[in-house]
Amino acid sequence: MSDVLVLAILALPLIGVWLLVRGQQRRSQEAAMVAASLRVGSDVVTTSGLFGTIADLQDTEVTLLVAPGVELRFDRRAIGRVIDDTPAPE
Repeated sequence: MSDVLVLAILALPLIGVWLLVRGQQRRSQEAAMVAASLRVGSDVVTTSGLFGTIADLQDTEVTLLVAPGVELRFDRRAIGRVIDDTPAPE
C-alpha cells in the first residue's frame, strides 16, 4: 500500500507539469494559426479588445483602420482573433 502512495505522490506533480506544458503548447499553436490567417481587409480584435480592419500587413506590424481616417500600428502578435463575419446557420 505504501508503494502505491509513494508512486501517486511522485506522479501528481509530473502530471501537473505535463498539463501546464500541453496547455501552453496549444495556446502557442492557436496564436500561430491566427497570425498566419491575417489578411488585408480582415476584421480583427486585438488582445486589448480594440476592434479594427487590417489596412496593411508587414512582417512584424499590422496597421488597423479603427475609424474612418484613423489608422493605428500594432505588433502582429497583438492580434487576438479574427472576427468571422459569416452568418450562423439558423
